[in-house]
Amino acid sequence: MSKHHHRDRSWAPAPEALPDDAQTIDNHTHVASVIPFARAMSHEAQEKGQPEVPVYDVDQLLAQAQSVGIGGIIDCGCELPHLMTAVQMALDHPGNVHAALAIHPNESVLHGHRGVPGPDGLPLKYKPYHDTSFEDALAEVHRLATTYPEQVVAIGETGMDLFRTGEGAKELQREAFRAHIALAKELGLPMQIHDRDSHREVIETLLVDGAPERTVFHSYSGDREMAEIAREHGWYLSFSGTVSYKGNDGIRESLRIVGLGHAMVETDAPYLTPMPYRGRTNAPYMIPYTLRAMADTLDLSIADVARGTRDTARAVYGL
Repeated sequence: MSKHHHRDRSWAPAPEALPDDAQTIDNHTHVASVIPFARAMSHEAQEKGQPEVPVYDVDQLLAQAQSVGIGGIIDCGCELPHLMTAVQMALDHPGNVHAALAIHPNESVLHGHRGVPGPDGLPLKYKPYHDTSFEDALAEVHRLATTYPEQVVAIGETGMDLFRTGEGAKELQREAFRAHIALAKELGLPMQIHDRDSHREVIETLLVDGAPERTVFHSYSGDREMAEIAREHGWYLSFSGTVSYKGNDGIRESLRIVGLGHAMVETDAPYLTPMPYRGRTNAPYMIPYTLRAMADTLDLSIADVARGTRDTARAVYGL
């Protein structure tokens, strides 16, 4: 029987709360997606005869985060139907929630381009809203960002992802990325980058087009060489639970290279749960576990890293 058969699907215990003067910000999360993810985990646990896993609503998830010292979150809406969800969450929780909006690289390929093959040669999976052209989808990002300037503090996540879409979609993704770069510059907003299996392409595009003044690599996954380029250009790196994973020395080395002045912390919830709880549902209350891995890497206290990431996030997003 595989060990996965008995994998624990329950919520990880709450970490020790951060000191009052060291509250920090989860600068990239998908809180609305945590709920269906947790529901699926609960269903799986019940099927295996494990105890039922509670499913929390947005208010409960935010209260849990605040109780351990997460003073704010930036919720990312990066599919057309989710854009307003993130804005509404910011409207409902003023000061505590802000939004980042974009059309995700994998989504950008689907809008108005039926039949693009995936890496396995089969067409990618479409939903009815993908009949909207990419231009119209991005126009909605623009509209919401200008209609709700206090709520929308970033364009993101945009970038490139050659993991799911294969070579065929590379240029479509690059064009979509370039349109987001132009939008972030037009609106004077920071930009959050999603970069998977595409480090070279993303950096080339940023250097050719000129990066927005505040450019953030979300859930940074690069190596030492990439961190040196980021440091040279003043780009910011945001660290998720992957900074705590065993094989990721390059990510930890990158944190040391850019230092706290250019580092932030995030969950990317419901994914990328930090050690020792990898495989369970992630949520903003888990941030202190990631801070611990960052603190160990930098040989600092968790409180120092919390304050540093908070100050960087405030500077980048104008919070």
